[in-house]
Amino acid sequence: MAYSELVKDYNRIRGYMRQFIAYGFRSRNEFGAKSARSYDNEKRRVESWLGESMSFRRDKDGKAVFFSVDSRRIPRNPLHKSWKAASFTRNDIALHFILLDILADGQPRTITGLLESIDKEYLAAFENAEPIDISTLRKKLKEYVDIGLVATAKQGKQYQYSLPADAVHLAGWQNAISFFSEENPLGVVGSFLLDKYETLRNDVFTFKHRYLLFALDTGVLLDLLTAIHAQRQVELEMAGSKNGDARRVAAIPLRIYSSTQGGRQYLSAFSPQRKEITFFRLDSIIKVKMLERTSDYEAYQRQLETAMPHIWGVSVGRYKPQHIEMLLSVNPQDSHIVSRLEREKRCGTVEPLGDNRWRFSAEVYDARELLPWLRTFIGRIVSLTCSDKTVEDQFWADFTALEALYGEAMYGEALYRGDGDVV
Repeated sequence: MAYSELVKDYNRIRGYMRQFIAYGFRSRNEFGAKSARSYDNEKRRVESWLGESMSFRRDKDGKAVFFSVDSRRIPRNPLHKSWKAASFTRNDIALHFILLDILADGQPRTITGLLESIDKEYLAAFENAEPIDISTLRKKLKEYVDIGLVATAKQGKQYQYSLPADAVHLAGWQNAISFFSEENPLGVVGSFLLDKYETLRNDVFTFKHRYLLFALDTGVLLDLLTAIHAQRQVELEMAGSKNGDARRVAAIPLRIYSSTQGGRQYLSAFSPQRKEITFFRLDSIIKVKMLERTSDYEAYQRQLETAMPHIWGVSVGRYKPQHIEMLLSVNPQDSHIVSRLEREKRCGTVEPLGDNRWRFSAEVYDARELLPWLRTFIGRIVSLTCSDKTVEDQFWADFTALEALYGEAMYGEALYRGDGDVV
């Protein structure tokens, strides 16, 4: 079969990009799910889209290709290009432009009027043009009405079609679209608009922190948001083991969480099997299948709202709150530390205790989730206590390991355990 840059199934190419370009760093020899020729074809497609954003390394296992960019120096997310490589038939693309051209004069038309214009004014100019049947035209119009590209109104017994009267001239939204395309998890929509309007190509934004890999999960995110809006249960096809096996789980989608620290996206959902709120990483979801509408959807939403004051990240543990408390010593000239505590406390509280001491405390379902954040205050921690002693032990074990690597001088001030012993 001849190689083509276009793809029919985006999930297929997304799988390759996730395993080899974004997260896997696998070599050609480590890829066993398909033939080596399939790997080569998919790799060539990705290279045709990403160009200079591709790098590779060689080791004993072979050559591994991966995605490598300085996000501060690229005006557009290059991964959006993968969404613009969908295959289409000649009739699809021809009918798209013919319909928009006919309706461009602003006059509404019936389906029979549109079909007559297509035959007489467009297809008649070609010797071997394939005729468009009325069922194909009806399906295309329904599709465009559903997405808002075409408006419809009933006149008598017939429907008439036209371009939306409230269509917005996008030139005035130039900066908004440019920002949306790079910062929103569904930014590929903005990328398509920027491609359509040449006047919107000015690049006025530079980003210090960008999570480009959101682009690969756009389709999954859209399906999940659709399910949330329609209050429907879904079946999630999840990425499985290294051998490519997938598993399917039922879920009732409730909310999407996007991490501003790590850049990952999660689905918060009620699991009918486990009878509790659980979280799924979007980059691990292969496909979303819509199921029936959930009659008691609001009850699951309330359950999530009840749990949220005790969820630090994306873990609910055993639904039993754990108390964690950190005492800090902050010099007056370091007021930015207190500001940071207030800004990043999430579901916790911050209290001044006098004598340059501050207390952070929280009641969370899984206190282990706080450990990476708590470690960033090493050098100012006076004490750390937790109702789950294994969390305390883990923190101080990690600190001891750091001290062995870097020495006590790195932390500036003395640190104390909860029992008052100097560390």
